[in-house]
Amino acid sequence: MAARTVAVVLAGGTGQRVGGDLPKQLIEVGGRTILAHAIAAFDGHPEIDEVLVVMAAGHERAAAAIAAPFRKAAGVIEGGDTRTASTVAALTALDGRPDGTRVLFHDAARPFVGRDVIDRVLDALGVHAAVAVGVPSPDTIVVVEDGVVVSMPPRETMSRFQTPQGFRLGTIREAYALALADPGLRATDDCGIVHHYLPDVPIRVVEGCERNLKVTRPLDVVLAEHLAATAP
Repeated sequence: MAARTVAVVLAGGTGQRVGGDLPKQLIEVGGRTILAHAIAAFDGHPEIDEVLVVMAAGHERAAAAIAAPFRKAAGVIEGGDTRTASTVAALTALDGRPDGTRVLFHDAARPFVGRDVIDRVLDALGVHAAVAVGVPSPDTIVVVEDGVVVSMPPRETMSRFQTPQGFRLGTIREAYALALADPGLRATDDCGIVHHYLPDVPIRVVEGCERNLKVTRPLDVVLAEHLAATAP
């Protein structure tokens, strides 16, 4: 029997950098909310069995109404104050699932993830226990301390991470169990947790897409409207 595949749409943030009263995932672009765009990307993929939404506290009812029309929507749960806390909430909801379950964690703020990107993550999960999505950096990346450049890594080795990030459930569970026991835990994404706490687990990086924009600032909303109007 093939492993079941769950897409977790992380919508726990409130989007303070975008501004306004609503969490950014409830903003409409192209006639539907950013959250609806993100759910639709996974709901329409033939290899995704269910979609779980992790929503900012106090907005679960709105998220449930958005998710309701989608056939694979499995529920809406309350997220945490941080990305890490929201992932932990999802892992708790998936407690009891087999370790071989494939789980994709996706930022709701990325409304235009393409099927080809999801395909590449799922294909890589056939071989690897952890998969990231990356795009080459067009800019020179520098390490700065106290306002001074201390190193300049070769640009060709740099990649900007996107989501979804995919894992075998047993791997991400183990990584978070170790992370939560660490009082010094600091992380910005789930691959970072695996990299730090399970250093022997290779993280495969597959090709992302520039359309897979993360809506973070007001200008991103303008760009998202344009992308929605020019959807392939």
